[in-house]
Amino acid sequence: MKAFSIKQPWIDAILYGGKGPENRSWPLPAKYVGVPVLLHSSAALDRRAVLPAGVDTSGWPGVRGAILAQATFTGCHLDAGCCELWGQRHVFHWQPADIHVLPEPVPAKGALQFWTPAPDILAAVHEQLGAVAR
Repeated sequence: MKAFSIKQPWIDAILYGGKGPENRSWPLPAKYVGVPVLLHSSAALDRRAVLPAGVDTSGWPGVRGAILAQATFTGCHLDAGCCELWGQRHVFHWQPADIHVLPEPVPAKGALQFWTPAPDILAAVHEQLGAVAR
């Protein structure tokens, strides 16, 4: 199973704030459409992040450097003035769905692009995903 790193506060916006698109400068590779992936919170913080007005972040945990959820990207499209509130202009909008937040973050070092977590990390994630499904 592959993982994908997203900086704070954007990953919390997806998991807890109703953020639809993940904004990227490159298109989602077709082989990852419809395939469950792990969402990892980067150790780095996006210090230039500007959240939409009125977004309440008080319940967002802000965890960094850990796998936080599993999701499936259902598609990707180039901005066309859509995805108001969260969609950035002139970039690709990846569409996350079927999001399962882990009960506890699983610490992990991320990487650029899609990456494969170590077997012990995958085992810890799958154990929690099994508990969520029960």
